[in-house]
Amino acid sequence: MDVLKKQTMYTISDIYALSDGERAELIDGQIYNMAPPDRLHQKINWKLHQAIANYIDSRNGLCEVYAAPFAVFLNDDDINYVSRIFL
Repeated sequence: MDVLKKQTMYTISDIYALSDGERAELIDGQIYNMAPPDRLHQKINWKLHQAIANYIDSRNGLCEVYAAPFAVFLNDDDINYVSRIFL
């Protein structure tokens, strides 16, 4: 007889309970640990951020650009949370 392992469903409370500096995303109730970005990733991220912000500003746009990490709630629930986005 096969015994099914019970799968734990995590919520946003579990993400908030992580220690400071621990990076993770919550997707469909599952926690995915994230490695910290390396220097090249951060350099590319900054250049994209700068180029997009300059483009918006040069056209008097109303959009705002935020640098990662930035919390994003994908759905109106407590089982989805991602911690980075470019725009």
